[in-house]
Amino acid sequence: MTLKTPHDVPAAMTGRAIILLPVQKGVAHLRSAEASLDEAKGLAQAIGLDVVHALTVPMTKPRPATLVGSGTVEHLAALVARAGEEGHPIDLVVVDHALTPIQQRNLERALKAKVIDRTGLILEIFGARARTREGQLQVELAALSYQRSRLVRSWTHLERQRGGFGFLGGPGESQIELDRRLIGGRIDKLKRELEQVRRTRSLHRKARSKVPYPVVALVGYTNAGKSTLFNRLAGADVFARDLLFATLDPTMRAIDLPAGNKVILSDTVGFISNLPTHLVAAFRATLEEVRMADVILHVRDISHPDSAAQKADVEAILRELEIDPEADPRVIEVLNKTDLLERDEQEELQARSGRHPAAVAVSALTGEGIGALLALVDQRTGAAREVVELDVDLSDGAAMSWLYSKGEVLERRDEENWAHLLVSISPADLARLPQRSR
Repeated sequence: MTLKTPHDVPAAMTGRAIILLPVQKGVAHLRSAEASLDEAKGLAQAIGLDVVHALTVPMTKPRPATLVGSGTVEHLAALVARAGEEGHPIDLVVVDHALTPIQQRNLERALKAKVIDRTGLILEIFGARARTREGQLQVELAALSYQRSRLVRSWTHLERQRGGFGFLGGPGESQIELDRRLIGGRIDKLKRELEQVRRTRSLHRKARSKVPYPVVALVGYTNAGKSTLFNRLAGADVFARDLLFATLDPTMRAIDLPAGNKVILSDTVGFISNLPTHLVAAFRATLEEVRMADVILHVRDISHPDSAAQKADVEAILRELEIDPEADPRVIEVLNKTDLLERDEQEELQARSGRHPAAVAVSALTGEGIGALLALVDQRTGAAREVVELDVDLSDGAAMSWLYSKGEVLERRDEENWAHLLVSISPADLARLPQRSR
């Protein structure tokens, strides 16, 4: 069995594609159909696809066989056939909706073209973007979990061979070759390797806590401007373009705050609506960095027409990470891309953010508002620590080690049996201080 892994995937792929967005009647949607279709087109273009048709179709209820109605299927089939006759064949039909294996198979037979759903498209992007070993492991785990669900529900040795359009369903793979036990074994191996990654990250966090520098994590909807903000704050050169999922692998840099304190800035993968649960699970090791951060900057594209809906999507994933975005004092809203607003909108936004101590309006591109953001981060990280004087018995190595790991020992003076320490430490850690000091 041959399974293509993410590192086999080129950074960009080309091909002609049709985007289909089914919209179910009577179902409330946070986003307009136009905005959802634009996002689907952006996802396709993020891997170099040439979107030749983008269609929104009403759907009374999902059809078990093909999801959409027969009239829609016939219209799509005619589009694909006509394109082929004109010498410009359609390489891919993307359905911006979850497809069951049966629906995917039936649509491929009817359209005589490769069909993938939203999950498959996002996996293609992840496969093209992953650069580090960790990112590649996470993508492959998510892809194989997705493939296994396809096998379980549509297993048949009569299935025609399906050429792959990326690392999903590679060329020459037939259902009988994709042995579920082999996939299961590979998934188990990947989980073990990612568990090792998680342990390594934990060790890195412990090492940082001995410095100790607070961690500031950037989160937000994909293309909200996190990497541009990261570059602005850190003076770095992280890949930042107007593309969905331009950043996949986490990046960290140490930066100095205005008061002279140092923090570690962490950029993370962007979130997106309708992100399948197993994709969130696959990136748990990366997102663990967010859960353990001292400050969380929720970067929003405030110029986007669906900014409120994007905020809701990000907050939903934060809650999956056991972070309450409304009650957690670590969360700061960064209202980005103010340079794209009209002057009166900018003034209104500045006034609104001024009334909310946990929000700040900025333009990562022009630098406007960055000073206020850094001052707020400085305030949050400084308020999270206090300087105390402690006396610790020199024979109590455990207490001494604990203090050095949890706090920053600013001064130390040994006298007889006691160490006189001046320590910068968080109130929470101070409350947990072993009762061996005086």
